[in-house]
Amino acid sequence: MQAELGFAHFLSQTDTLGRVVLLCLLALSIATWYLIVTKAAANVMAARRADAFLRQFWAADSLEAVRATLHRHPADSAFAELARDALEASGDSEKHGMQKLAAAGGLGEFLTRLLRNGIDQEAARVEHGLTLLASAGSASPYIGLFGTVWGIYHALVAIGLSGQGTLDKVSGPVGEALIMTALGLAVAIPAVLAFNAFSRRNRIWLARLDAFAHDVYAVITVGEKANSSAGERAPQAARKD
Repeated sequence: MQAELGFAHFLSQTDTLGRVVLLCLLALSIATWYLIVTKAAANVMAARRADAFLRQFWAADSLEAVRATLHRHPADSAFAELARDALEASGDSEKHGMQKLAAAGGLGEFLTRLLRNGIDQEAARVEHGLTLLASAGSASPYIGLFGTVWGIYHALVAIGLSGQGTLDKVSGPVGEALIMTALGLAVAIPAVLAFNAFSRRNRIWLARLDAFAHDVYAVITVGEKANSSAGERAPQAARKD
């Protein structure tokens, strides 16, 4: 009898509700590991692309060189997209003026709203999947515990009907039912660790993006002021001549 005990024996003895609990834990485990692998790989690639773009951005001689680089190569990171949108907005203001409703308040206010919107969109994007990880980490132990309670209940009912209430007859089925709690913890622990790791990475990532947005704003607005001052000085010099 004792040699037959184990997960396979428990699975063969459980009812429909027990199998549903196992399927829920299996689905949560698959979803958790899928998100862990895909998000980890995506984060590594995003960091490499961002570092490469930032090196090109700060090595460029002028904003025009950055514009040319972004025209030749598509924006493949949040930093590149932020710089592209800001430079396009700056270029449109130079060509067509600030006549659109979105540009009301001047170039500085327009750039502030545009950069903030870009950061918010990136924040929403990097949060994708974290809700599922948090749900798996918090709910899986309770799902496993429910399966354990249900398994112990059925084991005790079966033992009571058989009339064999000795310790060796009780410990086996009850021990099998505890497998469900172990499975719940096995799903929850990786989910919680991954959620904490991704949350920390997202905070650092968005802080870097926010700092870069401030730098882009400063570079563009200072460049606009410099060009405006140069444009004002040139007519004055012409009048003196």
